[in-house]
Amino acid sequence: MGAFETLTLERRGAGVSWVTMSRPALFNAFDELMISELGAVFDSLSQDPGVRVVVLGGLGKNFSAGADLQWMQRASAATQQWNLEDARRFAAMLARIDRCAKPTIARVQGAALGGGVGLACACDIAIAADSAFFSVSEAKFGILPAVIAPYLVNAVGKRQARRLALSATRITATQALDIGLVHQVVGADALDAAVDASALELLAAGPLAQGEIKRLFAQLAVGPVGDEVIELTAQTISRVRGGAEAREGFAAFLGKRPAHWNER
Repeated sequence: MGAFETLTLERRGAGVSWVTMSRPALFNAFDELMISELGAVFDSLSQDPGVRVVVLGGLGKNFSAGADLQWMQRASAATQQWNLEDARRFAAMLARIDRCAKPTIARVQGAALGGGVGLACACDIAIAADSAFFSVSEAKFGILPAVIAPYLVNAVGKRQARRLALSATRITATQALDIGLVHQVVGADALDAAVDASALELLAAGPLAQGEIKRLFAQLAVGPVGDEVIELTAQTISRVRGGAEAREGFAAFLGKRPAHWNER
């Protein structure tokens, strides 16, 4: 891919790509350009057969302070139509992260505020430094976390999401772990090692199976399991179980050898 103005892209190890938001002086707050670049890079990595895992992080002391306030100020003075088109671009970017065909890890340190919380929630796995902190802060500015709301609700449940959005309260990494906003909390000096360990676990699983998992789980809602869901799950496993990757996986296990996708 070509050069980016607001991101850096780095390949670390076989199949692991790190996308780093690179506006540290602004706490990696995003504007129209970063939104466009994030969408483009996740589109590209999703389709790249050499990529198995994508890590999203922020350069410097903070993950992301969410929306650039100058961008928000421009939006407050713009027409509703401009705001609608702008919000659609932001929503499309988050959807590209959420729907990335490859497993994604958010590497969170320092501040994760507003849309920065949304970025972490859109990733499959979130690992935070113990010094990280989180706030769904939009209400403090007289707006609401509309675009990030579905990802926040999926991560922590509706009641916790409503509390975070209404109060704009600041929570610690440990509190974020307790409500499911992040999956793991480690010391700041152990953050990269924890991300690398999670990536290794992901690399050990079948890549086609992981893509199927993401597509299936995107169609499942919390609640009663109806006939349509039963049929969907049966159709999915019957199709995947007869595929080449499944045959290789079982053969590797029985032969006590690494599967071909896990050979390093």
